[in-house]
Amino acid sequence: MNQIVGTHDILFITLDTLRYDVAIKLLEKGHTPNLAAVLPETGWEERHSPGNFTYAAHHAFFAGFLPTPVTPGIHPRPFALGFEGSTTTDEKTCVLEGANIVSGFASKGYHTVCIGGVGFFNKRNPLGNVIPSMFNESYWSPEIGVTNPQSTENQVTLAQKIIAETPKNQRLFLFINISALHQPNYFYLSGTKNKIDTIESHAVALEYVDSQLAKLWDALRKRASTFCILCSDHGTTYGEDGYTGHRLSHPIVWTVPYAEFILAGNSSDIDNLQTSRLVSTKQKSLT
Repeated sequence: MNQIVGTHDILFITLDTLRYDVAIKLLEKGHTPNLAAVLPETGWEERHSPGNFTYAAHHAFFAGFLPTPVTPGIHPRPFALGFEGSTTTDEKTCVLEGANIVSGFASKGYHTVCIGGVGFFNKRNPLGNVIPSMFNESYWSPEIGVTNPQSTENQVTLAQKIIAETPKNQRLFLFINISALHQPNYFYLSGTKNKIDTIESHAVALEYVDSQLAKLWDALRKRASTFCILCSDHGTTYGEDGYTGHRLSHPIVWTVPYAEFILAGNSSDIDNLQTSRLVSTKQKSLT
């Protein structure tokens, strides 16, 4: 990550409330082609979230604790904040300075932007300002909130504008909290009469989200190569073992999909500079 930070833009998307089982089922069936186009060949990785609802999970994420691989062992983290006693920080970890990784990226020269989604990003009260206040720029409106059926389209349109207006020589850390999967999501399933969310409407909401992502990938490619992290913050239950919702410790809630990858850019000037830096770094390490 020390070769990535400073040379690449960074995109961090949380697909709020997305269940792991739904994510892999739709990927296997070919129902999420725009995600399939960028995910690693292995698809979604199964991981455990550090929190069982949005606020807790995101505070852990921005402290450098992303979802943890499900296999036993010590798993080094891509980003961390400097503090004593961390067993998951190694020579490949990018150690950032600050109270959160957002300010840490800013100290590395990144312009940090938050496009909010669910209520914890709505900036309507002190609680809704806690996470957005970490960023240089932050955005929220009802048009990108949970009750708008076009929320992802509106979020991507806003992201396209921000990406286009950010100078190409300015590194960008862009965070998007996708709100469409969070309840209510019943309106994505045609013919729903009782306005009740179900696992079926949850799945159709993911298909809607996927339908909007190609425009985001294209906008990022026009700027520079981008290191991308996509994950869910937690799952949610729809009656399994008598549970409904989240903020509870059930396997469906704490098991989340995760992926990281580099989206290659089309901007030759920036990419040539990045490539020369990476080659130089690799040559130095070999000698």
